[in-house]
Amino acid sequence: MGMRSVLVRVPASTANLGPGFDCLGMALSLYTWIEMKPADKATVIRLHGEGLEGIPLDKSNLIYKTAQLVFQETGTDLPELEIDMYSDIPLTRGLGSSASAIVGALTAASELTGGGLDRDALLQIASRLEGHPDNVGASLFGGIVAAAWDGTRADCLRIEPPAGLAALVAIPRFQLSTEKARHALPEQLALSDAVHNIGRSSLLVAALAGGRLDMIRHAMKDKLHQPYRAALIPGMAEVLEGASDHGALGAALSGAGPTLLALIENGSPRMRELEAFLLSTLSAAGVDADLLLLQPDPAGAVVLEGADPALPFAERIKGEVHS
Repeated sequence: MGMRSVLVRVPASTANLGPGFDCLGMALSLYTWIEMKPADKATVIRLHGEGLEGIPLDKSNLIYKTAQLVFQETGTDLPELEIDMYSDIPLTRGLGSSASAIVGALTAASELTGGGLDRDALLQIASRLEGHPDNVGASLFGGIVAAAWDGTRADCLRIEPPAGLAALVAIPRFQLSTEKARHALPEQLALSDAVHNIGRSSLLVAALAGGRLDMIRHAMKDKLHQPYRAALIPGMAEVLEGASDHGALGAALSGAGPTLLALIENGSPRMRELEAFLLSTLSAAGVDADLLLLQPDPAGAVVLEGADPALPFAERIKGEVHS
C-alpha cells in the first residue's frame, strides 16, 4: 500500500430544515479538509486554524477512531496514522461539524484501503456514529437529502437543490451542545403536531424537488422541535416568525442550533433587508452573531487529486479556504 496520502474535502450541513427533524439535510459551502496517511511511527494529529481548542490529539480523536472502523470493516491493519485537519465549520453551532469530521475520516480511510467501502456502507457507519442520517447524508452526497434511520439501517435519497437557492446563516457567538438541545424536547407529542410535521416536511420535499420556491415559507413551519428549543436561543422565535416578511423564502433553526438559517434567492434585491433584520433582531435579544451567505454544495465529500504531496498541508488547501 506504500505511504499514499489522501486529501478529502467535506461540506458543512444544515439539518432538520424546519419540519424535517432528523430526516432532511442540505450540504453548505463551508468545508473541512482532512489529510490522512499511514504514519512512520506513532500516530500524529495536527489541527490547523482557529476554534479547534479541546479536540484531542491522541487516539481518542474522532477522526482517528472513525478511520479505524473502516480498517476493521475491510480487514486493514493501519494502527498508526498521520492526520491533518483544517475546518471552516464552527464547532457546536448547528452546522454539522462533527458529521463533516466523521464523513471525512470515513472517506479518507476508505480511499487508503483502495476504495474498500462504497458510499452506502460509509453512510451506514456514519449514521450509527452520529445517531441520525441527515447531517452525514448531506455531507457525504451533497445537495439536499431526505433520509430515514431506524437505528439499524439508514436510507438516503439526494435531491438536486433548486437553481438560485442560497442560505443566509446567522451564527451566534456562543456554542450550544446537541445534547442540551435534545434535552429541551418533550418525550411525547400530540398526534395533531405529528400530523402537522408529516404534512409540512412532505410539502417541503416536494417544493425543493420541484423548484417551487414560493411554497417553502409554508412548508417550513414546525411543531416538533423548534418551539421547544426557542428558549435556548434568544431572538430565535422572532427570526423564524418574521424572516419571510423581510425577503426570506423560509427560515429555520440549523440543526440543533444556535445557528439560524434563512433561505433566499441569489441576487435577491431584499438581501440587505434580510441581513439587517437578522442582525437587529438578534442584537435586540442580546445576541451577537456573524452572517454568512452560503450556497448548497452539490458534490459532498470529494477526494482532492493533483495537489503536490510535497507541499505543506496548509499550502495544499490554500485558495479553497472560506474567507
